[in-house]
Amino acid sequence: MYLKSQKSSYKRFYQLFVKRHFFGITSPLRVLPNFFVIGAGRTGTTSLYHYLDQHPSLSKSAYDELGFFDDNFHLGLHWYRSLFPSIFTKFRIKLQTHFFMTYDVTPSYVRRPWIARRIKKQFPDSKLIIVLRNPVDRTYSHYDLSTKFGEIRTFEEVIEEDMNDIVTWNDDSKDDNYFATKVENSKLARGFYAEQLPVWFELFSKNQILIISSEDLASNTKNIMNDIFQFLNLPKYEILNTKKVNVSKYSKMNSNTRKKLVTFFKPYNEQLYEFLNSKFDWDK
Repeated sequence: MYLKSQKSSYKRFYQLFVKRHFFGITSPLRVLPNFFVIGAGRTGTTSLYHYLDQHPSLSKSAYDELGFFDDNFHLGLHWYRSLFPSIFTKFRIKLQTHFFMTYDVTPSYVRRPWIARRIKKQFPDSKLIIVLRNPVDRTYSHYDLSTKFGEIRTFEEVIEEDMNDIVTWNDDSKDDNYFATKVENSKLARGFYAEQLPVWFELFSKNQILIISSEDLASNTKNIMNDIFQFLNLPKYEILNTKKVNVSKYSKMNSNTRKKLVTFFKPYNEQLYEFLNSKFDWDK
């Protein structure tokens, strides 16, 4: 136990002062996030990370996908602070614009209920932004990313195997283990948004959560960004650079495969529409 504690302390020290260096040393003089973009993955959150930073009252974290509340939680709040602007940056921006906010964009948060509880405990009044994408397109994008990491099966083989696996789950508990194992290892289940959102709405009030569609963010960027700024109680601002970031180029999905996936996701999407009392144009 003592040896394990020593290793944990050394790891924290190494990550904070060796890896983060100046930023780690100055972490007590740094702020923590005011709001979070919690997901979903493959929906344009990296682009959103850069769009937000264009507002004169916003200052981004060191990078997106910080993953503090899941993979890096053991590194502690000092490490987390090292990733955000200094109190001097906050003072300067607030002096210039009368407002200041910084943020954490980590799209894996939304599908991990234990993250919702951790954020609620640390930042109970924070605002949350969730970007949802047609799960058919999100799945295909996820598959494309996996091919860059060694996936050699065809898309059709992957989803067929995934579908066959999902019908055997029969898991109504939807507990942490369900999300940590089954959802985490399934390209399709990551698009079951109606399973992922309830815990956030149970812990945070509706006025703390903004849901936007990836499709609207891509096609109507400036207006959607002003919707976000309004949600954050910031002045309107027309961002100048709407270039998409971290966009993958891949071949068009086979039309029959698409039809199959539209049918597969239809009941899950209907559950989402009922939960949100809002509908997305995803059935095609």
